[in-house]
Amino acid sequence: MSGNLIITIGRQCGASGKVIGQMLAESMGVKCYDKELLALAAKNSGLCEELFETHDEKPTSMGYTSSGYMDMPINHKIFLAQFDTIKKLADEESCVIVGRCADYALADYPNVVSVFITASDEDRIASLKELYKVDASKAKDIMVKTDKKRSSYYNYYSNKKWGDVKSYDLCINRSAVGLDGAVKIIRDFADVKMEWKKQHR
Repeated sequence: MSGNLIITIGRQCGASGKVIGQMLAESMGVKCYDKELLALAAKNSGLCEELFETHDEKPTSMGYTSSGYMDMPINHKIFLAQFDTIKKLADEESCVIVGRCADYALADYPNVVSVFITASDEDRIASLKELYKVDASKAKDIMVKTDKKRSSYYNYYSNKKWGDVKSYDLCINRSAVGLDGAVKIIRDFADVKMEWKKQHR
């Protein structure tokens, strides 16, 4: 288990979690992993990358094979491959990881800061309208469906609840502090947490 600093970011759809993650990584001089994790997990596991994209952040349900024994669904294999890749990254380098239950995968790692990014519905819809070039109604539909998918995925695979303050070290309302403010808060919090851990070993 390494001493690398890993910052994991959970996020509501449209709350700019990925953008904040990228800005944070750049300010720290490390890499930000989001969709890049899929390619790495595919490479490490030998599974097809298209499978990872199809099943990305989607929950699974266990099913029986014709023999009557429990089989592992492809979603579960993909989750485990991502789980292993997240741990491998944490062992190799300091980085920022967006989504994919990274905080749960790294629960036993000492130098992890888990963050959840939220924002007002108004700001989230505005961001999604711009990102996808859609109207407010369509943006809201994307927001609601994506949040539901992420919540189901996180709640299924972790022993925590998506978006619940108790599940994270730090929750930030991007609407209240802006992108730069969110990055500063996360960096300051990480410094304080690591210093506190050093003093209380």
